[in-house]
Amino acid sequence: VQLQASGGGLVQAGGSLRLSCAASGRTFSSGRTFSSYWMYWVRQAPGKGREFVAAISWSGGSGSTYYADSVKGRFTISRDNAKNSVYLQMNSLKPEDTAVYYCAASLGPYIATTTAYDYWGQGTQVTVSS
Repeated sequence: VQLQASGGGLVQAGGSLRLSCAASGRTFSSGRTFSSYWMYWVRQAPGKGREFVAAISWSGGSGSTYYADSVKGRFTISRDNAKNSVYLQMNSLKPEDTAVYYCAASLGPYIATTTAYDYWGQGTQVTVSS
């Protein structure tokens, strides 16, 4: 499986974007399917390290999502296991949200330490102008 992120772009502050991450292929190199993995969004701003943004469990049901404090109430993570996809709806964007956004996968349990994630997609650039 390869993870392919898309949906980034340039938006004015206060605007919205929806990022998508599609997993191609049937299984990861572990032999496990997409629905076996927690999915994460991580971002990296210029000159900074990677930062956890959001996470969603295998089923994506209520109570199984986590967010960084900086995006809570503005971003929403969701997934569609039938489409092997995870999404990040970003509303009320701020200039400080400018970063390259990555999707990542990891077996549970939930962990916000980005170095622990097993699989990564390529990033998609989000730029928020003031």
